[in-house]
Amino acid sequence: MSHLHFLDPNPDGMVPVLLLHGMGASGESWSLQFPALIESGFRPLAPDVPGFGQSPIYGKTWTVGEAAAEIMHALQEMNSGSLHVVGLSMGGVIAQQIAQDFPLQTRKLVLVSTFARLQPDSISGWFYFLRRAMALAMRGMQAQAAVVARRVFPHPEQELLREMLEENILRSDPHAYRRAMLALGRFDSSKWLGQLKQPVMVVTGNRDTTVSPKLQQKLVEKIPGARHIIIEGGGHAVPVDQADQFNQVLLEFLHE
Repeated sequence: MSHLHFLDPNPDGMVPVLLLHGMGASGESWSLQFPALIESGFRPLAPDVPGFGQSPIYGKTWTVGEAAAEIMHALQEMNSGSLHVVGLSMGGVIAQQIAQDFPLQTRKLVLVSTFARLQPDSISGWFYFLRRAMALAMRGMQAQAAVVARRVFPHPEQELLREMLEENILRSDPHAYRRAMLALGRFDSSKWLGQLKQPVMVVTGNRDTTVSPKLQQKLVEKIPGARHIIIEGGGHAVPVDQADQFNQVLLEFLHE
């Protein structure tokens, strides 16, 4: 029996939509999408990925494949059937793995602020990930959380969002967090993305400084027929900082 924590605010919805959060966050980070999806008749399902939020991690390993399999196992226990899969950043990586490993269960795929291979295309990008790794190794989760939250929500009016993200990161299992960082650094879907059969939409905030729009364009180019939507003013957490625009493009794609 799965011990993953799920948010399931509309169990009577017709078509399930799996919402996979970014690193250090939790299923609650999709709260701004719940009302729009529910109003449209969908069933949002937002798990806490193993080792994050309220979901425990078992064993000494954390891999993208293991996380994808555990989530899908939990969904099978819930008799969810086939579903749309939406993933942000780390969640987008897991979403790609689900589409590859569980193609019959994946209807449409929405990849947000994510990548096929995490290879920064600028000095500032490399410096950011190096700074994160050093903060985690030398000063612990608190320092790393502050670095990430400031990068994702840099504006003065986003102070509350920064605080919420820091709190979420500090709730993560430290071992899982470190293992997930390593797993994301090693992830490379570029060799098999061209085999995906599902309709795919990639959503990019044009102000994303965590996974650059250029890197996300490379993801689009690997997927035949993928649609690329760029949301002006959106950062890495575009479903949060540009929720209305994000919800509109998401619903349009899912309803097609």
